[in-house]
Amino acid sequence: MSRARIRLATAAAAAALVVATLPATAYAATAPGAGVSARHHQQQAGTIRQIPLQGAVNLRDLGGYRTWTGGQVRQGLVYRSDALSKLTDADVTTVSGLGLTKVIDFRIPMELQYDGADRLPAGLSPTSRAVSDLGLYGTLVGAIGSGDPVTQEQMLGGGRAEAYMRDIYRTFVSSPANRAQFAATLREIADGRQGPILYHCTSGKDRTGWMSYVLLRALAVPEDAAERDYLASNTFRAAYDAQVRAGLKQSGRMQNPDLLIPLQEVRQDYLDSATAQMEADYGSFYGYLTQGLGLDLRTLAKLQTKLVR
Repeated sequence: MSRARIRLATAAAAAALVVATLPATAYAATAPGAGVSARHHQQQAGTIRQIPLQGAVNLRDLGGYRTWTGGQVRQGLVYRSDALSKLTDADVTTVSGLGLTKVIDFRIPMELQYDGADRLPAGLSPTSRAVSDLGLYGTLVGAIGSGDPVTQEQMLGGGRAEAYMRDIYRTFVSSPANRAQFAATLREIADGRQGPILYHCTSGKDRTGWMSYVLLRALAVPEDAAERDYLASNTFRAAYDAQVRAGLKQSGRMQNPDLLIPLQEVRQDYLDSATAQMEADYGSFYGYLTQGLGLDLRTLAKLQTKLVR
């Protein structure tokens, strides 16, 4: 193998360790097993219903939340997740039981190249709907693949990782291309002819987290509840992410893997960056829905009719 190919393979493996999922055998100790009930995780995280899998840690049903209007978001219609490329055969069977009719993948081509396409039940193909990560994935490939602690500190230390995340969240709102992807997803969710939908990115926390926050608020779920759903990714990902950092340190690829924590976590500060951008550009959440995403009142009403009982 050429030296260039070795470097590429090392970088790919490093990036996969950070932002993808390990094979089931490598992380079975931290992942919720098939024998762990969804009810157990519901009790741990309030109204959140996680679907336990071996090859993904952040698959959840977005239903169950109460709304300001006195209703409740229906379960079994919208799911959010991290990448599904490492699902086991048993996982695929579990996902098949959700009755999905569409899977939307927010990952960019570079993520697909390194992490692989989704493993899905027969007859179900993912819809690629890339949302920009502002080059974050490539930055991680470069930082970890360098194996150089000085380079890694220069790229991610001193608050730079946190600033990078805030910039990414602002582009969820400011980028016309990103807005178009989120808007298309909301329109499909609102379509009464469309069955259960799942959308995801790599870790299921940033692009997926913003999409879920917007959807819940559009359904009149209180803002604090939508924020809790967003922040819950830290609960579901914590053990796995800690294992990733330990693996990078043990392998010698990072002397200070804690540099990755701001990139692995979701934080209120990141969400606030997006909502501040939203208010600056559109004046309010309603302005963002109607002007930024171009959703008309009929579509917003269809969301309510379909998803709230």
